[in-house]
Amino acid sequence: MNDARPPRRFWLCADDYGISPGVNRAIRELIERGRLNATSVMVVGSAIGRDEISSLQAATAQNPRCAIGLHATLTAPFRPLTMHFQPVDGGQFLSFPKLLRAGLARRLDPEIVRAELMVQLAAFRELFGRPPDFVDGHQHAQLFPQVRDGFLAAVKEAAPDAWVRQSGRRLPLMQRLAAPKALVLDMLSARFRKRAAQAGIAFNPGFAGAYDFSKAPDFAALMGEFLDGLPEGGLVMCHPGFVDDVLTGLDPLTGQREREYAFLAGEDFPELLALNKVTLE
Repeated sequence: MNDARPPRRFWLCADDYGISPGVNRAIRELIERGRLNATSVMVVGSAIGRDEISSLQAATAQNPRCAIGLHATLTAPFRPLTMHFQPVDGGQFLSFPKLLRAGLARRLDPEIVRAELMVQLAAFRELFGRPPDFVDGHQHAQLFPQVRDGFLAAVKEAAPDAWVRQSGRRLPLMQRLAAPKALVLDMLSARFRKRAAQAGIAFNPGFAGAYDFSKAPDFAALMGEFLDGLPEGGLVMCHPGFVDDVLTGLDPLTGQREREYAFLAGEDFPELLALNKVTLE
């Protein structure tokens, strides 16, 4: 018997637009080809300017259902936009392990986080002429204790119609225990979802895409796992890009970006979507 149900729609979001010209170009190419339907923009990135924004807007004009969000950035090697942001390390944000530890130890000031994110949201509005469709966080910092309070307060004030990214999975316990990194995100996301719901802020109902980038796994196989059981409106995070000198100087995630791009740009990807009865349309 044929399954007459329509395909499930999901968000495939490329993070880090603005981190480098090579990443920007790869994301735009995939948007133009209909292989992505969301990207999140780092307004503190080194490859952000009018030309890069105009090029992104031109790409999304060919794929009008593509959402553009703010990739809120609060971790090194990037620098805050606000003068009095604390704590910093050599003028940069803390590394994400240090920021997480500081949040767990209750050593952060949510109001300082809120002020920084208000400026990042204002910078997005200045670049695009509108607020973001959604707001997520670089290295999942939006989920961290105390950070999430400032993050949600800023979104509620400056982008109340935006949805926010939670990074929790809807999987059986044994499957979740098999991936320690994703399990941490599950635990942090549970509290984040509760706070977002209390604030009346929408969030994605499901999430996938976290994996150990350093092991350079088979991204095609991973994508099949990500799509398995993803609910309607769920989100898969990805990081396609072309490696350039700017990226190499900022981020350890390099070669795997090109492997992600190659799969998403290839012909096996649409076949995988059809096999899993999901769509980006």
